Amino acid sequence: MNDLAPLLTPEGSALLDAVRGTAPADELAVATRLRREHPAELVSAALGQSRLRQRAAAKFGAEDAERMFFTPNGVEQSTRASVAGHRAERMRSLGVTSVADLCCGIGGDAIALARAGIRVLAVDRDPLTAAVARTNAEALGLGGLIDVREADVTEVDTDGYDAVFVDPARRGGRGRIFDPEACSPPLSWAIEAALKAPHGALKVAPGIPHEVVPAAAEAEWISDGGDVKEAVLWFGTEPGAVRATLLPGPRTLLGTGLPDPRVRPVGRYLYEPDGAVIRSHLVAEVARDLDGGLVDETIAYITADTLRPTPYATAYEITDRLPFNVKKLKALLREREVGILTVKKRGSAVEPEELRKKVKPQGPHSATVFLTRVAGAPTMLVGHPA
Repeated sequence: MNDLAPLLTPEGSALLDAVRGTAPADELAVATRLRREHPAELVSAALGQSRLRQRAAAKFGAEDAERMFFTPNGVEQSTRASVAGHRAERMRSLGVTSVADLCCGIGGDAIALARAGIRVLAVDRDPLTAAVARTNAEALGLGGLIDVREADVTEVDTDGYDAVFVDPARRGGRGRIFDPEACSPPLSWAIEAALKAPHGALKVAPGIPHEVVPAAAEAEWISDGGDVKEAVLWFGTEPGAVRATLLPGPRTLLGTGLPDPRVRPVGRYLYEPDGAVIRSHLVAEVARDLDGGLVDETIAYITADTLRPTPYATAYEITDRLPFNVKKLKALLREREVGILTVKKRGSAVEPEELRKKVKPQGPHSATVFLTRVAGAPTMLVGHPA
């Protein structure tokens, strides 16, 4: 889709309704039928948009996705609605009433900000992407709060806005970009832009090295449903603060500067910290609350003798500890009649699917095996969710 306009005509709108929810296996038959009465290019565009809407439902919800328009890159790179909503609520709680959303993409964050009652200037330099963002704002009844502008973000005047939000492009012609300075725009420019307003927020990759986080920034790592989605550098909040936020909730763990947890023998319970906790280097805070320690100084598994509820880690009761040995594991699983095997790994080169094929689990029971290191030694810990 290189032109949005044909899909916005009455004919295009009718075609979108006609192809809604078309399964991939049915696309050829549907296209053949519709091309008898409509231009082939328009039918293809409608089917492509339907396909994108189905993909986008996981991020935006089916109701919004069916009203919005998308590009392939827009679906891939847009912020999940729950994460954008959390960020917008933080902005609102800070007293922000206007935001310059730079590199707005298809408008996911602008939509969340507008729904929080915040006025938004949404900027993107790609003509089609800006057109899609504008259309989405109108489609969701938010056109009065979102002003979409096609422009180079480095040339936009953000004076007068309460906050600046920047979401640099982290994909190039060769795939994902890991160097923050290679993003478009680079991290250094984005930081300068954020510091010009009373508040600022920069969306960055979850794997951003802690040492490149500016001293003036608060760093927040966000997971949704257990999956780490992004990190955000906040300005005008708490310089130097580090937090892990878990959605839904939100539940937020604030760093206290604890040293690394001690290593201790494996106890009755093993805790697997949420990915946001691990990325934010706040495993020590969780270990303290659980009265636990690490199974190995380089592995983010916490072990403890007692079961304590925590939203920041998943607990497992450990029944067996074995040195890494496939034959012994296979014999143990056969003895326990384990047919449903979950394999988790941290600090092991063995692939879960490879191990599952070798042990060939059979039986009515289930178990979880952790491939890891304990005090430096390759180890298998067997258990089940507590």
